[in-house]
Amino acid sequence: MYDRIIELVKSTKAIVFDKKLQEDIKMKGAADFVTAVDTGISNYLKEELGKITEGYGFFSEEEDGSLSDPCWILDPIDGTTNLVYGYGLSSVSLALYSGGEIVFGVVYNPYTDECFTSVKGEGAYYNGERIHVSSRPFSESIIEFGAGSTKKHLADENFELGKIIFKQVVDLRRICSSALSVCYIAQGRIDGYFEKVLKPWDIAAGYLILKEAGGCMTDYDGKDISFAEPTSVIVGNPEVQAKLTEIIRDFYDGKRG
Repeated sequence: MYDRIIELVKSTKAIVFDKKLQEDIKMKGAADFVTAVDTGISNYLKEELGKITEGYGFFSEEEDGSLSDPCWILDPIDGTTNLVYGYGLSSVSLALYSGGEIVFGVVYNPYTDECFTSVKGEGAYYNGERIHVSSRPFSESIIEFGAGSTKKHLADENFELGKIIFKQVVDLRRICSSALSVCYIAQGRIDGYFEKVLKPWDIAAGYLILKEAGGCMTDYDGKDISFAEPTSVIVGNPEVQAKLTEIIRDFYDGKRG
């Protein structure tokens, strides 16, 4: 079944590159875009997944709903602003939540045909090849910085924390597709990632891919990730994730103190 699902996700490429759909743009809020590509993929995958897994729930960014079990969790386009601006870093992110955990994930970048996949207990893969997180220490790491473009009221806090981390690592990055960021860590291209507020569909598929690649993900309090509601995230290879957790905890303890 999972091979069929992966091919189904890859087939969304035709929707992504439909110029008419790309140009049908609406605003959900400040700096928060939705295109007919987003809704088109969501509708298409809901219908096709329903044929394969009848009775499963469907939890998508572009639909009202909530987490059920079993349930498909979909971000039809993670990185919609990138899509609107032709930046080439957007992804279709699909996960299966079953038995209280993520058991399958696929993240696909239609611009590059890069496909990250994982089945629980069977490792993580990039275009069919096994992947693993880096072993770089924190001081030699590159960190993805999620500033939250739709949450500018958090800008001072986020950039103050970003500056603290920037001074201790090689560099920060702004990929602006959470799913791809987590998968790049799983593959060892980058080493860590932090963001104050993300939705479940932003990270559900990437979560399993990362875990199966030897990486770690918690919220800012060091707790397990919830897939039923928004969450903060700290992601990385084990050393980098632990150090980011320490820095972020100290930062917020200082704010409270």
